[in-house]
Formats: sequence, structure tokens, C-alpha cells
Amino acid sequence: MSFTLAIVGRPNVGKSTLFNRLVGKRLALVDDQPGVTRDLREGDARLYDLRFTVIDTAGLEDVTDDSLRGRMRRLTERAVDMADICLFLIDGRAGVTATDQVFADILRRRARHVILGVNKAEGSAGDAGAAEAWSLGLGEPVRLSAEHGEGMEDLYHVLRPLAEPFAAREAADAPAVDVDVPAGSEDEGAAPVITAARPLQIAVIGRPNAGKSTLVNRIIGEDRMLTGPEAGITRDAISVRADWLGTPVRIWDTAGMRRKARVTEKLEKLSVADGLRAVRFAEVVVVLLDAAIPFEVQDLRIADFAEAEGRAVVVAVNKWDLEEDKQEKLAALKARFETALPQLKGAPLVAVSARTGRGLDRLHAAILAAHAVWNRRVPTARLNQWLAAATAAHPPPAPGGHRIRLRYATQVKTRPPGFVVMCTRADEIPDAYRRYLINSLREAFDMPGTPVRLTFRDQGGKNPYAGKKAPQPSKLRKHLKGRAEA
Repeated sequence: MSFTLAIVGRPNVGKSTLFNRLVGKRLALVDDQPGVTRDLREGDARLYDLRFTVIDTAGLEDVTDDSLRGRMRRLTERAVDMADICLFLIDGRAGVTATDQVFADILRRRARHVILGVNKAEGSAGDAGAAEAWSLGLGEPVRLSAEHGEGMEDLYHVLRPLAEPFAAREAADAPAVDVDVPAGSEDEGAAPVITAARPLQIAVIGRPNAGKSTLVNRIIGEDRMLTGPEAGITRDAISVRADWLGTPVRIWDTAGMRRKARVTEKLEKLSVADGLRAVRFAEVVVVLLDAAIPFEVQDLRIADFAEAEGRAVVVAVNKWDLEEDKQEKLAALKARFETALPQLKGAPLVAVSARTGRGLDRLHAAILAAHAVWNRRVPTARLNQWLAAATAAHPPPAPGGHRIRLRYATQVKTRPPGFVVMCTRADEIPDAYRRYLINSLREAFDMPGTPVRLTFRDQGGKNPYAGKKAPQPSKLRKHLKGRAEA
């Protein structure tokens, strides 16, 4: 990406709608209700041949206290400081307000480059607002309609000359998942190197008020995410980059996920969906629990969703500094987790305190270990030695008296590990035996906690001549006579 563009302005002028237009998908929440966006949100934008990072910000409001709106304003001001270009958006139908004039002065002092955009200016309804915008002293305004996509070409021509001086930088791509193992590969391979261009991608998920934003702020070393006693402050899934103990990471802080019956507001329904999308963009998912009320039904559903998506899972128990009998509580949590989620048996469980920072080094180590297992490759020779031992210890069942033969196994995927077993009567192998083989795989090749995909493929003892036309007797006699003469 060549530069960073922050979209700023009063609440409800269309910043998130324009953000979604630039990134080409509905990533930011949009609603008629003002103040929907509360955090900074980054996305990879495309405008013709321009590629850049766009930041959606909370609405600027004339408040300076420690209220939620005051904290939102400080986050927006931070976005202005970190952005290469600011797009100051006003409402063309409402015209220039006193608040717009205050924020125009702030942008003149703090921003490197400012573009003035007049949104909702389609048709004649925005003529007066576009003319009035000249009074802000920020140059020629760009008339836009984020809702209908009008004015994008004009915005491009303004951005194009500003973009040229900025150094190019790579966009953060979605992680590679379900990676094919090369045919004939017999080495154990290695996990991809984590670099600034290819950071380790982590999603932090959990119920509301478990401390997700506080944890992310502690990891990145700054108050990037809004925090406070109010549950549900985070509404979007927000990604930030950081260097965590020497590891380049990209972390998603997600909205708290409550049980479906309790998700009544339209905005919260969108927030939950946003958090689930963040899981799909992650390599490692940290399921954050509240030590006071761990492993409720929703916690288990969240962890199960991450496993179903094939992501490496680490469980972190937050607010551990408030616990008194720590050893007994940790042992009980581990036992509960293995019983409730056998498909993630052995997944790391780490006690942390996001408020004090204790345990974050252990969480960092657990995430790296889970990532390494997620990338593990097992040579075919070792895999078939395991299969012979596993079937000898516990032979496959014989449904209806028909014996099932497991002939050989091979690994076909990594991220997460995926294996295929060639066998007879694949559709008759019960789920219990599949689970036995998966657990045996985990134990034999040290793959605790990571999702393991095991597929049975029917090679069956079929007659190779089945379906072929039998030779005619006369031709058969000639064939046999010719062989006898030879």
C-alpha cells in the first residue's frame, strides 16, 4: 500500500459508507444512528490503480472529557496524526456547521495533507453545501456520494499527485489456509517465516467485557482500542499491527459475542458477524475468558466455531490477578475445557491479566507453539508406521461382517493439517473410529489442540475388468492359438 488515508468528520456524515466503498466490501458498520463507529478501523482500499490503507474513524465531536465520546475523539485525533492524508468529510445537505469550522482548524494544524470532501452531494441537493465548503479554507471541495459511488473519479485525481511521494508498502493479505502439500514431498517442511510483510495474524474473541480490548492495548503498547466498564464498547472487528516481543503480528480485536437470543439490536447482530469474519482472517484465535465466569455455553460455541474454521486455538483466562486460589482454579478450568471441547483436546490454556500484563509472555509462547503445530507436516513413511500401529492396537470395525482395510495414509494439507486414508468401505467407517484415529494422530505427532482434518477415500477391491466388454470366443481362440505358436 502506498499511503494511509484517514476519513474524519462529524458523526453521521457518511464516513463508514465511504470506507466500505473504498475497500469494496461492507467491513464497517453502517446505520442511520450516529456514533456507530467507535474505534479506528483499517482496510485495504482500491481506487482505480491506487492501492492504499484507509482508516475509518469515530465522529469528531466537540468534547474533551473522559466520557466515551471524549475517548472516541482522542482516537480520531490519533488517526489524524498517523495518517499520510486526511479526507475531511462534511454533509453537503446540512452545509458547513460551527463544529465543522472547529475541526477544520484542528486539521490545518495537525494533518500533513487535507482533502475536503462534500458527501451526500448528489444532484442539486448538495449544491449549496458544496459552495459553502469553500469557506473552510481547505481548497477546492470534492463532491461525493458515498452511497451511490459518485465523485470517485474526482477523488482519484486529487489523490493521485499526493500519492506519488509516498514509499510503497505491502498490503496485509489474508492468511493462506488449507495449503496443499506438494506431491511426493517427504520432508517435514517448516512453518513460514513470520516477517513484517507477512505478520502472524491473531484474532481475539470472547464474550462482552472479557477484556479483549484491554489485552490488545497491552500487547501493542498503546491505547488504540476503547476500553471502559461499559460492556460492548467495541462494535467492529479492528485490526492493528505491532511488534510483540520481537514477533510481527496483526491483531483483530472483535466485538463481544453473546448468545443469539440476547443479540436483539441490529448493530449488535452486525458486530457478531464482523467478529466471525475476523476469525476467518486469522491464523491463531485467542479465546478470551473471564476468570470469574469461564466456559459458559457461548464461550464453548466461540471456541468450536474457531475450530470448525480450521484455525489454531489458544485459550486465555483473563483477570487472573483477581483470583485467590489460582492453582486449584486452573486445574478445574483445564479439566472442564477438555471435557467440553474434546475436538480441541490439549489446546494451550494460559492465565493472564490484561490489566497488569502478567502472563503475556506465556501467551506469546503459546501462540507461537500453536502456529507451529498448525503448519506441521508429517512424512508419509512415519505416517504409515503410525497407521499400522494404530490399526494393530485397535482394528477398524467390520460392519455387517465386512472387513474394512485401511491401506495407507498421506498428508495432503497444512494450515490446518489434513490427512487422507485410502481404504475400503469408506462410507461405513463410524465417527467414533475417526475420532480415535484423530486423537491417536495428535498424540503420535505432538499436535495438541490444533484442528486435524481426516478424510477416508474409498480405494475398494474393485474388479479392474468390471464394466469392460468380454472378448468374443472366436477372438479368444485366435489369441490363445497365437500365443501357443509363439
